[in-house]
Amino acid sequence: MTDAQSYQKAPDAPAPHLARRLAILLPYIWLAIFFLAPFLIVLKISLSQTAIAQPPYTPILDPAEGFAGLRDFLAALSLDSYALLVSDPIYLLSYLRSLGIAAFSTALLLVIGYPIAYGITRAPRRWQPILFMLVVLPFWTSFLIRIYAWINILQREGLLNQVLLALRIVDTPVSWLATDTAIYIGIVYSYLPFMVLPIYATLDKLPESLLEAAADLGCPRWKTFWLVTLPLSLPGVLAGALLCFIPIVGEFVIPDLLGGSDSLMIGQTLWVEFFGNKDWPAASAVTVVLLILLVAPILLFQARRAPRLEG
Repeated sequence: MTDAQSYQKAPDAPAPHLARRLAILLPYIWLAIFFLAPFLIVLKISLSQTAIAQPPYTPILDPAEGFAGLRDFLAALSLDSYALLVSDPIYLLSYLRSLGIAAFSTALLLVIGYPIAYGITRAPRRWQPILFMLVVLPFWTSFLIRIYAWINILQREGLLNQVLLALRIVDTPVSWLATDTAIYIGIVYSYLPFMVLPIYATLDKLPESLLEAAADLGCPRWKTFWLVTLPLSLPGVLAGALLCFIPIVGEFVIPDLLGGSDSLMIGQTLWVEFFGNKDWPAASAVTVVLLILLVAPILLFQARRAPRLEG
């Protein structure tokens, strides 16, 4: 290549650098627009007071009032909604119930989903796409329709009781609806792919040479699984657990349709505050606290994991 050709191509060199910067900035811009901005709006509403107006809260910032309006706006903000969360036990019970159901459901999903993902990876290659499709297939149907289908299945005269009676497992129909059992059934059925797919993706990338080396050294299969397969699949397990636990905590449709009215999850409490009581500040405060409960452990985990990755 001549000097003239090198000189002519030199001005094009910054283009890849600019594209790389844009690729790095795009996720941050996306988070700023669709996460940070809505969160700040919700945070502002949580510091407001309920009012019979449109919108149903005060104060409202009017840029036309200038600095004086901004000063009055900041002075009118308060923590009354957060004080309400502490004083009223219904919110604490909703948080605890949601976290408990989410934790137990995630454990059930892991117990059921890990063997499914492991079985798919150990199946013959020609069968793996079919098994993978069977896991993804429920996503092709509307989520709401699937939950309504479970209402019919779990009724006293539904399919589940008919099967149990035919097999003589029970003598009388069991009341499944409006119970925690129905909530767990609906959650496990709906979120199972979110647990199976990350674990399957991790297990599928597991080097076969490691398993072969363990077998050559005389390691039994159960010990190979315990010492090699399981530790290397933990990133997929963690990803699946987060993908399931976080949305389950705020789940509304499943507990509302399959559960009872005696105890509420936090998603139902949010619905009642927003659309029933029209108390947007209290509902926003519930949302902010819920977001902190979910995001803080993730940030803490990443902060502790970062030095290990750098080392």
